Amino acid sequence: MPISEELLKHELQHAAKLDGKHRGELAELAFMRRAAALGFAVAKPWGDCDRYDVIVRLGKVFWRVQIKSVWAKRPTRTHYRIKTTGSRNTSYSAEEIDFLVTYIFSEDAWYVFPVALVENRKVFCISPGSTRSRLNQYREAWNLMRPTEPEIITVQAIADNAIARAAGLAP
Repeated sequence: MPISEELLKHELQHAAKLDGKHRGELAELAFMRRAAALGFAVAKPWGDCDRYDVIVRLGKVFWRVQIKSVWAKRPTRTHYRIKTTGSRNTSYSAEEIDFLVTYIFSEDAWYVFPVALVENRKVFCISPGSTRSRLNQYREAWNLMRPTEPEIITVQAIADNAIARAAGLAP
């Protein structure tokens, strides 16, 4: 459900004037709008101490999502460079996030990456439209956030998992 060309042009002109922090916040808002339009419940945690930006829920399944964005390609490159690390230049792990979602402003394109793909990586190079890019399968891959079977999560299961983690018996 891409936005109209006119609206995209207006948003890009506005985003071009923003610094990286404000552009990142704009990308987070765009993500929340898009995820909600796709039927996900979206929550923004208070503060910014956690390594995820938003939480999405579908049914009883919750995901921690880190959002990254990129404005443009460098003139000497044919791809977009997506930083897959946090402010301290450390990679994300499955202990911290479930998905890293990237928004490319100038393409109005979303990429949904499972954390296993970004763990221990510092950067991704994305070439939208390239037939050789192995990352194209993740473009608009919102279905990765949809559970294939209904998962029942009970308070008891959550408590058992927390106790096992505290005792060092679970990852």
